[in-house]
Amino acid sequence: MPIVESSIQISAEPQTVYDFASDMERYSQFMADVDKITVLERHDNVTITEWNTLVEGIPLSWKEEDTFHDDQMMIKYKLLEGDLDKFDGQWTFEPVDGGTKVTLVVEFDFGMPTLADLLGPILDLKVRENSQMMLEGMKREVEV
Repeated sequence: MPIVESSIQISAEPQTVYDFASDMERYSQFMADVDKITVLERHDNVTITEWNTLVEGIPLSWKEEDTFHDDQMMIKYKLLEGDLDKFDGQWTFEPVDGGTKVTLVVEFDFGMPTLADLLGPILDLKVRENSQMMLEGMKREVEV
């Protein structure tokens, strides 16, 4: 299964960036392809979120479990159900000179081996572009 890793440096303290990233319902405000994110359940350090997106004109929706590791400033997520077979990964927030290095790792499988064989490089590029767009949007919002 493909794994995409993207990083960006944000000029803000790690706690500030982590707190911003933890408020997933805000993502639709700075990501053009995210229509809506709804928190369905919230328990201690775990949320169940429902995502509705439009990627290259194709609607995709899914539910995921998001686990917040406040002590490590890490968010792990895993697909529960939806239009994909696998969509798991994590966010990390590392202090660096002048701010925070944010890394997003996405492991995905669209569940159609023939489609993956034919369009694998394109799908990989789309996930990579979407990840980078998310990080750049977060950077714009946090550095205001």
